[in-house]
Amino acid sequence: KQASEEVSKSLQAMKEILCGTTDKEPPTEIVAQLAQELYNSGLLVTLIANLQLIDFEGKKDVSQIFNNILRRQIGTRSPTVEYISAHPHILFMLLKGYESPNIALRCGIMLRECIRHEPLAKIILFSEQFRDFFKYVEMSTFDIASDAFATFKDLLTRHKLLVAEFLEQNYDVIFEDYEKLLHSENYVTKRQSLKLLGELILDRHNFAIMTKYISKPENLKLMMNLLRDKSPNIQFEAFHVFKVFVASPNKTQPIVEILLKNQPKLIEFLSNFQKERTDDEQFTDEKNYLIKQIRDLKKP
Repeated sequence: KQASEEVSKSLQAMKEILCGTTDKEPPTEIVAQLAQELYNSGLLVTLIANLQLIDFEGKKDVSQIFNNILRRQIGTRSPTVEYISAHPHILFMLLKGYESPNIALRCGIMLRECIRHEPLAKIILFSEQFRDFFKYVEMSTFDIASDAFATFKDLLTRHKLLVAEFLEQNYDVIFEDYEKLLHSENYVTKRQSLKLLGELILDRHNFAIMTKYISKPENLKLMMNLLRDKSPNIQFEAFHVFKVFVASPNKTQPIVEILLKNQPKLIEFLSNFQKERTDDEQFTDEKNYLIKQIRDLKKP
């Protein structure tokens, strides 16, 4: 108990040095000394490794200290980003934090701060551990699953060129895992995953990924099934992915065949699809455009 109190006091003092107080700015020289000491002594690693043992307020202080020191710059350099790049296990300790309910959300806050920096995002993306996100976003605790999804989304949308390179190199593995999320029993995971998929394939940086995704007949079949999901929200998100298959001017032969085979049914289905969205003009225009595209399809 006494040790725990000592730790809390020290963390509070550290936070004051780094963040300053309401009436005084943090002193630059002392901040530099403290930062250097955190690297040299390995204390930054120790704090994350032992986050479980620190009391509630202390955990909050650790995440504030960590995020503050991560933002620190000297000219164009970010010393903490360089330090973590050289000690990448820090990132994987934070990621593994999702497995411990009492530190998961704190680790999430620190992990998202790391992802803002491209060199750190790159380490996570191209690591074996990246695939752990697929189990974390499916966790039974709603708060933790949502937080993990927020981090996952951040990782896949923040650094556009890096993500495009990553998805192109790992397309088969990633989309095989991703498909499981689209079949999830968990409504929130399923909806968020569909929405993110729409965002990813409509991003111009991901043109190569979009082209590959919409060339596969099994992906079109999955979207057609999701258009009939019992949840109107899931139907709506599926529509935004489905429209890319239909609107593409360069459809592959198997895609054209599926659309032709279901031509009358699809026209009737879309004509009555979510008619209650009367105030959404863009949706109505897109729907009419798709109906016309499907109607105009000819057997090659």
